[in-house]
Amino acid sequence: MSGYLIVRAVFGILVVYTAIAIGPFDGQPWLNAGLGATVAAVFILTESHLHDAAVTSLLGGLLGLGVGLAIARTVGTALFWADLDSPGVRFLHGVIVIVLPYLGVVLGARKGEWLEPAKFATLFRDARVEKRYRVLDTSVVIDGRVADIVEAGFLDGALVVPQFVLQELQHVADSPDPLRRNRGRRGLDVLHRMQKMAGVDIQISDVDFPDIRDVDMKLIAVAQSLLGQIVTNDVNLNKVARLRGIDVLNINELANALKPAVLPGEQMAVFVLKEGKEHNQGVAYLDDGTMVVVDNARSRIGRNIDIIVTSVLQTTAGRMIFGRQVDPLAADARADRDDQSRRNRPATPA
Repeated sequence: MSGYLIVRAVFGILVVYTAIAIGPFDGQPWLNAGLGATVAAVFILTESHLHDAAVTSLLGGLLGLGVGLAIARTVGTALFWADLDSPGVRFLHGVIVIVLPYLGVVLGARKGEWLEPAKFATLFRDARVEKRYRVLDTSVVIDGRVADIVEAGFLDGALVVPQFVLQELQHVADSPDPLRRNRGRRGLDVLHRMQKMAGVDIQISDVDFPDIRDVDMKLIAVAQSLLGQIVTNDVNLNKVARLRGIDVLNINELANALKPAVLPGEQMAVFVLKEGKEHNQGVAYLDDGTMVVVDNARSRIGRNIDIIVTSVLQTTAGRMIFGRQVDPLAADARADRDDQSRRNRPATPA
C-alpha cells in the first residue's frame, strides 16, 4: 500500500510541475499549480476506482473509446460543408468529440464480459434453443409406457428411432411365436400412436454403422453422434452406455421413483400367488408389479394374508419387498372360517 502512495505522490508532483512549466495561464504560477493538482487528483481518483475493475471491462472501455473517437472523427469529417466560424457548428463539433468517446467508454466497460473467450464464441453460434435428442431402444418401444410419458409432457425433445430399431421391431412382429409377434406389433402401434400426438417430434434416422454389428453398440454410437440420450429398459445397455459417458433415461427407474415408499415395519395385505425360490417362501405381487417375498408362506398359496415388511431391496431392474406373516395361527384360523362359510353357503338355484 505504501508503494502505491509513493507512486501517486510522484505522479501528482510531476503533473503539477508540468503545469507550472507549461503555464497555461501566463503569469499565474499558483493558478497553474492548482490546475495541475486538480488534473492529478482526477486521474488518481479514477485510477483508484479502476483498481478493482475486471480486465475485460478495462479492455472493453479502451475499445469503446477507440470506436467512439473513430466515429467522432468520421462525423466531423462529414460536416466539412458546415461553416466552421459559426458558434453553433463549433459547439456541435465539441459535443461530438466529447459525447461519442464517452458513450464508447461506458458501453464498452459494461459489455466487457463479452470479450471473454467463452462468451465471445457464443456470438457466432445459433441463437435458437439447442434441440435435445432422445434415442429410443427396442425394449422401451415394445414396453409402451414411453408413449404415456410423452403424452403427459414429461419427455421433450426429438424422439429418434434408428432404422435398425425399426427393422428389429419388424423382425419381432414377423416371428412365428405368437407372444413375440404380439410384442413386435405392439411396439409398432406405440410408434404410430406417438407419431399422431400433437407437438411430438418423431424422427426416423437412417444413420447406421455397418462396422458395428451389435444393436446396443449402434444405439450408443447414434447417441454419441447426436449428443443425445438413450431411452431404454435394458439393464445391460444402461450400464454400458453410462460407462461410455452417455446419459440414459431408464423407464423402470422412473417407475420405481414414482412408487409409494414402503418402510420396514409397515403392514400390508397381499395375495400369495406362487412358491418362492427359497424353502417355504411365497411370492405375491402388488398392483404396480412389485414382487413381495413372504417367509413361511408356501402353505398360503392362493390366499390373502397380512404381512409385515422386513426389508426393501432396490435394484435397477425394480424393487423387491421382503416380509413375514403377521400371525400365521390367526391367518390359518381365518382361512378355515372362510372355507367353512363357503361350504355352508346354500347353493344358488339355477
